[in-house]
Amino acid sequence: MTPAVVVIVSDRSSRGERADAVGPVLVERLRGGGFAVDEPRVVPDGAASVEAALRDAVAAGARLIVTSGGTGLGPRDRTPEGTAPVLARELPGIPEALRRTGAEHVPTAVLSRGIAGIADQPGTGGALVVNLPGSPGGASDGIDLLLRIAPHAIAQLDGGDH
Repeated sequence: MTPAVVVIVSDRSSRGERADAVGPVLVERLRGGGFAVDEPRVVPDGAASVEAALRDAVAAGARLIVTSGGTGLGPRDRTPEGTAPVLARELPGIPEALRRTGAEHVPTAVLSRGIAGIADQPGTGGALVVNLPGSPGGASDGIDLLLRIAPHAIAQLDGGDH
């Protein structure tokens, strides 16, 4: 099974003030999609905490890393800023598709600033990193899309055919 990591970005959940409702759903869906994934890692909002969590996941060998939260317009929403330094190559089509799909249900989905791309990873073709929205509906819609494309993307990273 392909190793994956879920990173939940939330000040309140990281402080224990609010239960994380999204992480367990993402983990369950990824496991159902054939990924090996532990319980979600919860970090506070901010670029530094996100970057550290992503670098840890890459170093641990995750081939798919999914974040949820911190992609909006709020003052502490800095997940894209923490993700960008980890990426060697961006994949703009994934966040475009996530926003388009989300907007079919909620018009404000177009406000998401999430990004996606490939993080270099020694010994592999890299890790696919994707920022999902923090809302339960947005994260659920996003993981549906991601489960359809991630296996093919990871196979391509490993030299598979298009």
